[in-house]
Amino acid sequence: MGRAPRQTVLVVEGDQLQRELVSVIFEESDMHVIACMSAEAAAAVLEKVGEDLTLMFADADIDGDMTGVDLAKIATSRFPNLDVIITSGDDVEDHVPDNVVFMQKPWLPLELLRQAEISRQRHAVH
Repeated sequence: MGRAPRQTVLVVEGDQLQRELVSVIFEESDMHVIACMSAEAAAAVLEKVGEDLTLMFADADIDGDMTGVDLAKIATSRFPNLDVIITSGDDVEDHVPDNVVFMQKPWLPLELLRQAEISRQRHAVH
């Protein structure tokens, strides 16, 4: 029997080391990763492959005209089945939409793996 196709996560993080760390964690969870350094780049990815994404993980505090929270609002309105996680070292939880998970920095890799597994199970093809 063949394996189910890998689920895809969009990682949006301006800091290269953080972006690489988060990408590796999701890859360890057997997810395909598309990584972007800005919300604007991620919005372009959403336009092209948003229907194929399982999860989006975004830093609230990325450089550019759009914040990670702005991106989360766009993503969840266009793709209601997309799971979204917003992370920040600042207290932005009050600005995060209700259907978005907020993870306060610093978080543990195990927390991220747990969220990835929840998303994977929710999107599993039966």
